[in-house]
Amino acid sequence: MNTHMKIRIEYSKKKTSLLCVFVLENSTTVSGLGKFDAKTSSIIDQAVKDMEGKLGRLSIIPFSGKNSIQRILLAGLGKKEEITKDTIRAVSGKIAQKARELKLKEFSIIVPPSFVEEPVSSVSQIVEGVKMGLYKFDNFKSEKSERSPDLTIIVSKSDKISKAIKNAEIIADSTIFTKSVANLPPNECTPTTLANLAKTISKNSGLKCKVISEPELKKKGFGGISAVGQGSKNQPKLIVLEHNNGSKNEKPIVLVGKAVTFDTGGISLKPGDRMDEMKFDKCGGCTVLGIMKGVSELKLPINVVGIIPSVENMPGGESYRPGDIIKLYSGKTAEIQNTDAEGRLILADALSYGEKTYSPKAIIDFATLTGACIIALGTNVAGIVSNNKKLAEKIYLASSRTMEEIWELPLNKDYMDMIKSEVADMKNVGIGRSAGTITAAAFLRNAIKDTPWVHLDIAGVAWTQAGTKEKSYNPNGATGFGVRLVLDYLQNL
Repeated sequence: MNTHMKIRIEYSKKKTSLLCVFVLENSTTVSGLGKFDAKTSSIIDQAVKDMEGKLGRLSIIPFSGKNSIQRILLAGLGKKEEITKDTIRAVSGKIAQKARELKLKEFSIIVPPSFVEEPVSSVSQIVEGVKMGLYKFDNFKSEKSERSPDLTIIVSKSDKISKAIKNAEIIADSTIFTKSVANLPPNECTPTTLANLAKTISKNSGLKCKVISEPELKKKGFGGISAVGQGSKNQPKLIVLEHNNGSKNEKPIVLVGKAVTFDTGGISLKPGDRMDEMKFDKCGGCTVLGIMKGVSELKLPINVVGIIPSVENMPGGESYRPGDIIKLYSGKTAEIQNTDAEGRLILADALSYGEKTYSPKAIIDFATLTGACIIALGTNVAGIVSNNKKLAEKIYLASSRTMEEIWELPLNKDYMDMIKSEVADMKNVGIGRSAGTITAAAFLRNAIKDTPWVHLDIAGVAWTQAGTKEKSYNPNGATGFGVRLVLDYLQNL
């Protein structure tokens, strides 16, 4: 992976290998490009007509002679009325990929005029799209990807632009970090690996880090984490990161992320088909790592705690079994009916610990929790379940700004009843295949008393799968879903 690049601001056209400008569909001319001689202007106008401004279409006009600009790239934005808060991000990613394909050392993008949005939003989308569009997971390839070309953003003067670029870089880098960790294969990423990564982040950013290992997990009553992790030689960990930059009396936001570094299903073994994708069962925890990194680098004046229960779910002589009854951190007991419903067990422990230890103002959890969520919502929308309407509305607002789509599912007493057990307080699966995403959330709801809580089931959106919408800034593999969304939510508290 090589996304190191310099980003600078200019206030007028300069000497560049590639000058990129956005074009609306059915435009007859380009806005914001400035004046050229009559012959050059005629060539540009014809190219604009030919490429028609179709969304994502790119057209390059080569120049010769003494021009300070070697090429102009026209990038289609589609119809004006169909432009979203994701359009410039996605098209900017395609521009960056074309610049790298041309083996350029640098390129320039003109911030579109007012027909899109105010410059700050456009600049943020450009930076995020370019940086994430140039990301490649090539850690284990002998031949690495080309160095990322540097970017110059040409924009009218504004005091807010420099800050917007810096913020967007941090957010993009945090998302890329999440992708990079989530993409790691299971032989290279165990619970201990994640714990060491958290320690490294804390050293570099001022976060406070604590890791609870076996046998302390058992001693302190983390029955869910201990049970799921006991079948693997790679011992489970509970990772805690604290960002204390608000007032001492301010209650924190607690973020919890499921990190099953590999999920075989345990004794309830999964089918072999696509089991390799179960390296992505750690994506919820990786999301929390990326958010905490971003929160620290953005220096947000709030208190945030990230909690990551991490295990490897393996079959073996010491594995937990269907029929076992375990005691969770909350003190409640759970009957195990399926060892492949393990994520809710480790999350329940972490949620109860987070509420009891930090008395937070809100809890948000992220988990690749259920295949049922993919059946219900597909691979482009995450499911959310909440016990608090106001908190859910704030998450929805953040989603509308970052274009990471979510859809809320209900959680009433009927669903809570579906996980009641005859031999324990609850069981770890519902009734058959009915409402699988909601009954998993119902299990988590039992771990929390009254704290406002939102659960995001990211099973369909955490990595690219069949049916995933193609986006330039989401190459194959982990998507980093949720990092930008929650950083937006936290910035707007």
